[in-house]
Amino acid sequence: MTFETLRRECWAANMALKEEGLIVLSWGNASQLDREKKVFAIKPSGVSYDSLKPEDIVIVNLDGETVDGSLRPSSDTPTHAELYKAFPSIGGVVHTHSRHATAWAQAGRDLPCLGTTHADLFYGSVPCTRQLKDSEIVGEYEKNTGLLIAETFNTRKIEPFAVPAVLVMSHGPFTWGKNAAEAVHAAVTLEEAAAMAAAAVALNPEIPGIKQSLLDRHYLRKHGKNAYYGQK
Repeated sequence: MTFETLRRECWAANMALKEEGLIVLSWGNASQLDREKKVFAIKPSGVSYDSLKPEDIVIVNLDGETVDGSLRPSSDTPTHAELYKAFPSIGGVVHTHSRHATAWAQAGRDLPCLGTTHADLFYGSVPCTRQLKDSEIVGEYEKNTGLLIAETFNTRKIEPFAVPAVLVMSHGPFTWGKNAAEAVHAAVTLEEAAAMAAAAVALNPEIPGIKQSLLDRHYLRKHGKNAYYGQK
């Protein structure tokens, strides 16, 4: 993939976040990986989405060092880099501060799977991480955020593609996919599921989670080996 193509796909994903209403001001970013070249494209730090152009997108390596571009990459670049290193099957990462998903993160709560909207993409609860330690905050904060996400999935034995999202406690959501466009899709779905779950819990604080059989049916009809949702 050329740098021009990588930039344009990354730019399109970032603009889709804005169009989907997941971005306020410049709070958020999307990145797109070229695993063969071991580089990824990411939004520049603090640049308004209203003025963002494809040529503004920065190309960095997996150590977060700029390879091509004149602007500083997103401050979240080290987090994206750690996710690409920890989850070798992914090719796109999104971070937002979307309202409902961030509320669950700030509450320090996993997002439970309460219905089929959630189950269509996430095979169970979306985990919320532990709090970062003071030493992790004053040290390489953004890198440690990525390491914390990887730790959460390893400790809980969650497969990253079965649940392509996480809530970082006191911070907000990260999502991922095989490319940046798929990571945007996960971010949109996560926000909708978070809003629905908040409303459902408010209506019935004792609501049980979705039945395992119904979770299995909805997730596997889209993502299982015998998936039948959609067109061939």
